[in-house]
Amino acid sequence: MSLSTSQNVTILAFDFGLKRIGVAVGNTFLKQAQALTVISAESNNAKFDAIAALLKEWQVTHCVVGFPSHPDGVEHEMSARCRRFANQLEGRFGVSTTLVDERYTSAVIPSKRGDIIDALSAELILQQYFDETS
Repeated sequence: MSLSTSQNVTILAFDFGLKRIGVAVGNTFLKQAQALTVISAESNNAKFDAIAALLKEWQVTHCVVGFPSHPDGVEHEMSARCRRFANQLEGRFGVSTTLVDERYTSAVIPSKRGDIIDALSAELILQQYFDETS
């Protein structure tokens, strides 16, 4: 989905993982992504409760989800999980979602950052989305 630049829409980006979900925020006016938080709840319900709170707090109508694949573009198990996660965001919360290629995001971030690496990955995913839709 390409959002009009005349709109000022707040977007949340997610770096989905089985243990943690990195979250970043930005808007279509400034086109500047910022790492926000890491969701590390144990159950899926708790994860989606945390996401619901963020969607409400930031008044989000569009989300971006990082989409991993092998370097040659071939999908793997996490690709399907990320696609399912994006579909769940749409189904549970009525927000539109865009999948963004995240193949090289973790290669850009120093590896010894702890949990914050997930939020920084989400920031890179969202910034890539803004750069590609400018």
